[in-house]
Amino acid sequence: MPAEQKSGAARALAELSDFSMKIARGQRMLDRVKDEHVQIATADKEIVFREDKTTLYRYKSTAERKVSVPVLVAYGQIGRYTMTDLQEDRSMLRNLLALGVDVYAVDWGSPSRSDRWLKFEDYVDVYLNDCIEFICREHGIEAINLLGICEGGVFSLCYAALNPERVKNLILTITPVDFHQDQAEGRVNHGLLNLWTRGMSDDDVDRLIEASGNLPGELTGYVFSQMTPGATLSKYNVGLLDTFDDEKKLLNFLRMEKWLADRPHHPGEAAKQLLINLYKNNEMIRGEFQLGERTVDLSDISMPVLNVYAKDDHIIPPKTTQALRDAVGTSDYQEIGLEGGHVGVFVSGKSQGVLAKGIVEWLSERDAPSARD
Repeated sequence: MPAEQKSGAARALAELSDFSMKIARGQRMLDRVKDEHVQIATADKEIVFREDKTTLYRYKSTAERKVSVPVLVAYGQIGRYTMTDLQEDRSMLRNLLALGVDVYAVDWGSPSRSDRWLKFEDYVDVYLNDCIEFICREHGIEAINLLGICEGGVFSLCYAALNPERVKNLILTITPVDFHQDQAEGRVNHGLLNLWTRGMSDDDVDRLIEASGNLPGELTGYVFSQMTPGATLSKYNVGLLDTFDDEKKLLNFLRMEKWLADRPHHPGEAAKQLLINLYKNNEMIRGEFQLGERTVDLSDISMPVLNVYAKDDHIIPPKTTQALRDAVGTSDYQEIGLEGGHVGVFVSGKSQGVLAKGIVEWLSERDAPSARD
């Protein structure tokens, strides 16, 4: 065999040996991993209020209070709030606590078929409202700081427009407002969820919900995974393989997978409002979205607004969020565009020193409690 061929064969055998050893190391690491090693949402907290399946948590302070008015974090129904406290070193909630914020978070629980008929108005006018009223009574104040994330940002927009006297400052993160601006930047891989929903008829949505009574969490998880099929197909071989040299990276990977797998069902009627009234008919930005007999008018949002978006968000493209600027009634409006994608702005290493710090600096400039009469 020529020397060149021998050299190539030797390199191939060495690479195969290295690969085999890497697989063996990864298998040993996976064998050592226990469920307690991949726990998420472990920041110290206590239950302070419950209503039906909704739970309100208050987090234990970890630093001297720098912002006097509490912050309530409201996630949506598409995923769980636990993403905001994925692990100790990738946690928006811990970062807020470390910067002196009094933090509450609402957990909507695990909707079942019995919650089929719950609507947006139940979550906004009842559950979110009652959590806010509890916090106001607890602190003897008139209004709180409300921080909404994704669909929770839509809940927060509705609440702030209908109850502006109860929201001192409104912070929105990765929140859709104009659901038809998904193609505004011409990035064909962005806004596929918007395109999918607009491609369905109202009858299609009705049949989708009627099949199980709710919008199944497994279905929404599948839809999101198919928006980036290449990454979905490669993450359990290439992506997982990349973690086999570093146990910390492996645990990071597993915690994210645990959050992705724990996707709740979305109550049926509220899901129909989300898909038909908002995604298809774009009623929020048009001033036509109704909760019961009340119309959500974004121009009634008179409190300061901080709107945070992800520059490379393929689920909630930036333009769908930035449309809020021209819709709100306040002149105190500010945007922060962060590098990364939809979830990355909360859990990536780069975002940890940026997101919470930006929020707290903005709040500190507008911080002064208003006591109840």
